[in-house]
Amino acid sequence: MIPEYYEFQSSAKILSGAFALENIPVELDNLGCLRPLILSDRMLQKLGTLQVVLDALLSGGTEIGGIYTDIPADSSLEVVNRIGSYYKENNCDGIVAVGGGSVIDTAKGARIILSQHAGDIMEILGCESMKRGEQIPFIAIPTTSGTGSESTLVAVIKNEARKLKMEFISYYLQPDVAVLDVRMTETLPPRMTASTGMDALCHAIEAYSCLQKNPLSDAYAISAVKMIGTYLEKAAANGKNKEARLAMANASMMAGAAFSNSMVGIVHAVGHALGGVCHIPHGDAMTVLLPYGMEYNLEKCRKEYGELLLYLAGDDIYSRTPAKERAEQLIREIRNIESRLHNVCGLPLSLKELGVKEEDFQQAANTAVNDGAMIVNPRQAGVGDILELLKQAY
Repeated sequence: MIPEYYEFQSSAKILSGAFALENIPVELDNLGCLRPLILSDRMLQKLGTLQVVLDALLSGGTEIGGIYTDIPADSSLEVVNRIGSYYKENNCDGIVAVGGGSVIDTAKGARIILSQHAGDIMEILGCESMKRGEQIPFIAIPTTSGTGSESTLVAVIKNEARKLKMEFISYYLQPDVAVLDVRMTETLPPRMTASTGMDALCHAIEAYSCLQKNPLSDAYAISAVKMIGTYLEKAAANGKNKEARLAMANASMMAGAAFSNSMVGIVHAVGHALGGVCHIPHGDAMTVLLPYGMEYNLEKCRKEYGELLLYLAGDDIYSRTPAKERAEQLIREIRNIESRLHNVCGLPLSLKELGVKEEDFQQAANTAVNDGAMIVNPRQAGVGDILELLKQAY
């Protein structure tokens, strides 16, 4: 069914495949950027991943304006504000972000401050509350295949004081260029590969089943689900499998484009809350919560889940499963994938494994009901519903 009205934008230019990094200097020149600020984290600096990017930039004649790597696992308001000042002090004129979701979301936050000439990112809090402002060239280079932040209009930034993950949403947050290069993910450990891959799967499934879905977001979501079903376990089993790595990078990007335009639902709402209250990794939260969130939404999403079974599990399982049972079979297939990944790399299957405490359930539930993702979830949920979901996932 075509919605009576919808909007869709996925504006980042995609550089994917062999020597994608080496094409960045040309893109910077096209964007009018002469002194980019390079954002990354200390672990990528230590592993040498950042250096691979720096070598590609320097070999193409790029003059680096500054390098900032003091970015935590969860982006924070304070770090974003500091980077805004650092950018100005070093006379930079663009941003290149090398990292996972936290680094790229931090870059988006810094871009907000700089483009809007704000002193504090909290001045721009909200959904589509900012205008284009000054153009700050922005290139995103993901080093995980999960968050999809390289193609989304969302930045999730933590408010440490309030223990909240805050969402900033605007079409002007999308990067100008997203670079998908297997050299950025080939050293990603199996457990992280699995966790971030499940995050991408969650993006695609929630995008395909939430209230704001549309034909274009559906197309991106379906392609992402199909690639993840084919390549996630291969990438986790063998990080040097370049075909699997590049496929997962593309799947993550497409899932990001899908949910960026249709949004997500209860799984992300509860996951955001657990991340803020209990400090658990986002991908792990998505892994554990996905089947339980789908079961909660099942009667509202039976048609969509049944359709996705074909793309995740293949035509043989789809054709052998009676039509009325396909939605439940999709959930079983997801649990089977998670179980196999658990055996391969220790992917967690319960909140208890993640160290979540039952006494934190109430605060997490109170936080989740006010998360923006709940607005487009196909089934309304109250605090009691979320508490029950948390107990089931424990």
